Parts: sequence; C-alpha cells; structure tokens
Amino acid sequence: MIVQCGKPVLDPVRAGQYPANMHDIRFIRENPQAFDAGLALRGLAPLADSILAADASSRSIQNSLQELLAERNEASKAIGQAKAKKDEALAAQLMERVTALKETIPALEAQHREAAEAVSALLAGLPNLPSEGVPEGKDEDENVEVKRWGDPKPSEGAKEHFDIGAPLGLDFESAQSVSGARFAYLRGGVARLSRALGQFMLDTHTAKFGYEEVAPPVLVRDEALFGTAQLPKFAEDLFQTTDGRWLIPTAEVSLTNLARDQIVETATLPLRFTALTSCFRSEAGAAGKDTRGLIRQHQFDKVELVSITTPEESDAEHERMTSAAEHILETLGLPYRRMLLCTGDMGFSARKTYDLEVWLPGQGKYREISSCSNCGDFQARRMDARYKPEGQKSTRFLHTLNGSGLAVGRTLVAVLENYQNEDGSVTVPEALRPYMGGLDVLRP
Repeated sequence: MIVQCGKPVLDPVRAGQYPANMHDIRFIRENPQAFDAGLALRGLAPLADSILAADASSRSIQNSLQELLAERNEASKAIGQAKAKKDEALAAQLMERVTALKETIPALEAQHREAAEAVSALLAGLPNLPSEGVPEGKDEDENVEVKRWGDPKPSEGAKEHFDIGAPLGLDFESAQSVSGARFAYLRGGVARLSRALGQFMLDTHTAKFGYEEVAPPVLVRDEALFGTAQLPKFAEDLFQTTDGRWLIPTAEVSLTNLARDQIVETATLPLRFTALTSCFRSEAGAAGKDTRGLIRQHQFDKVELVSITTPEESDAEHERMTSAAEHILETLGLPYRRMLLCTGDMGFSARKTYDLEVWLPGQGKYREISSCSNCGDFQARRMDARYKPEGQKSTRFLHTLNGSGLAVGRTLVAVLENYQNEDGSVTVPEALRPYMGGLDVLRP
C-alpha cells in the first residue's frame, strides 16, 4: 500500500547513517563570511558561527577521545611489560587505569557522536550555494531570459489542452472516480502520442547525445533520497510505502545514485544516463495551482537526463545537457525560452539552473517544461561519490547534473495546443510520425 508521508520523517543524519560532509566544512572554517554571503543569497540568516561552534565542540571531544584511546593502548602494552619484569604492583596499577578508561571512553564516544550529529544536522538542512554569475533575486519574477526560439502562435481563439484532448482520449473524469484529483487516463490516440513522445526523446538522447538508457527502480530507500537531497527537507512532497521505501519524484534519484559510494574511474567520465519513468509527487503546497489538466499531476512520465563528471567539466556539461533538452523542443517545432534562475528560485541542491519554458497558446504564456541544474559536488558529498584524478593519490568529489529531457505530459500539452486545428483535430509533429505508424493527424 502506498501512503503519502505527511508526518515528520526521522532525520537520517541524526540516525547516524550519513557523513557530515554535505558542505565543505574546511571551506566554512576558512571562509565563514563567504559562506554566510552565499546563504544570504538563498534568503537565509548567517549560520557560519553556529556551525563552527558545533564543529569546534565536536573536534575538541574527538581530540580528547583520541588521547584517551592512545593512553589506553599504551597502558595495555605496559601491563605486559610490567608482568614480564614481574613488577606486579605496576601491572596492577596499570590494569586499574585501563579499567577506568574503559568506563570513561564509551561516554566520551557517545558525546562525540552527539556533537558530530549536531554538525550534520545543521549542514543537512542547508541548500547548495549559488555559483558565480547566478542573478540575485527573490522569486521567479527576477529570473533572466537568456534565449528565445521559435515564433509563438497566437493565443486568440486557441483552446487549452484539456478541451482539445477530451475528444481524443484525455480522460480526467474516469481518473477522478478511480484515483481522485490530479490523475488522468490517456486513451487511444492521446495515449499513443504520449508513448511516441517518450520513445522519441529516449532515441534522440541516446543516439545523438550519447546518453546511456537505463530502466531504473522507481522504489528507493532513504539513503538514495538523502543523496539527491529530497530528504530530509522535502518528505511531504513524496509518497512512501508501508515498508519504508519511497516512490521516486524523478528518475534523477535512481540515476544519480549509480555513483553512490563509488570511486569512479576518471577514464569513464563523464557518465551520462537517461531514463523514461513514471514519477510521483504529492504536490504539497500546490493547492489551487493547475488543478485542471496535465500540468501538475501526482503521477506523470518524464525522460530524465543525469551527468556525472569532474569539477573542471561540469559547466560545459551543463550547457550541453540544456542544449540536448532544447533540441527536443526544436525538433518538435515548439517555441520556447531559456531562463536563468535567480538565487531565490533555484532548487535546493542546485548551484545553477536553466529552466526551459514552452509556449502554450491555450494559456497564452510560457510554462516550464524542463529544468536543467548543475549541483556541483553538493549531491556527491551526500552520496560519497568520488573519483581519483590521474597522477594524484587523493580522491575528489564528483560533480552531478540533472535535467528533464523532457517532461512527457507537459510536452503532450504543448503539442496539443501548438498543433491544434479548427476542426478539433491535432496535427502530429513530423518527428513523431515514425513512432505513430505514419499517422499524421489525430481526429476526434
């Protein structure tokens, strides 16, 4: 049975399951003002002092613990030496000290765990810091348009997708009686068109852009969602099973975690994965938004793109990924614009994000259809995903990127609205006709 998680989730960091390296603590120690400046761009109050105080406490306890452990080891060795010399008095004295240390050390170990978890808890709830060049702003109104492609069709007289789709097999009423709000049945021609879109996207990303197709699990454990930063902060937007697993809100979770706890061979980088999966979101906080149609559903299909690469290549990989998503829109002939998100509108794990917004003549506006983000080493730190640069002994954290290539349901919406005809039919985009058995028009 699937249940929406509406109650607080046990913080996995406090449960001691994950490392305390969600942010680079060394960077915070050396650059507390820069760290606080990054938080300020995210709309957060300064926290470096609190983090460093907790860190200092943890390190102080750790130093004391290490000193006691060293003393215990030395005393244990000295016991044997004293007995070899038949100095029973010294041996007894040393044994008494070792016994006392064995009673003291566990309590100090518990203190250190608690102190380390306090640092982890502080860091786990903080978003990624924006990269240089990301515009400062509070919300979507301050995003910056950096590109526009195609000529938007007039909105006058254009119908919205739910009115166009109903005679073609888009059925919300049946889904309402079976599953409730924010679900849909796709039937007949609309179902076939949706399937064609997903297949076209996968074929394009694998053949043209070199992504490896993956059919991943859609049920994952806490660790996977913590790694990509959906947990612990966004539990209310997820669905959980009664055995504790979670339905993925995006294939980003399954794909990015392929590098979890790995030291990836440098020669294999970049890793590029793509998957077409169903995704599940409770849409917590979306009451009253897009209640009609396919724009905001609890269950939807999406083709995801994930790249895992080196820090030196991640910016170029971000541009490449975004261009791959744009290529889908251009091949389908769908007008769009690329938006650079401001600091206040970026996702929790992103350091830089481009949104692609497709033109919907029925709504007379551009709507998001893809979000492509460079997460830097933020997720890799949570997953302990690393690589070893050639010629170096130490490892470094990888950079991870993710993007929609594209959301299938929203692309279906865009096709219905941009290719609608006055007689109620919808012209099939030329690129999709091979996936439709040559069919060029959907008719009621």
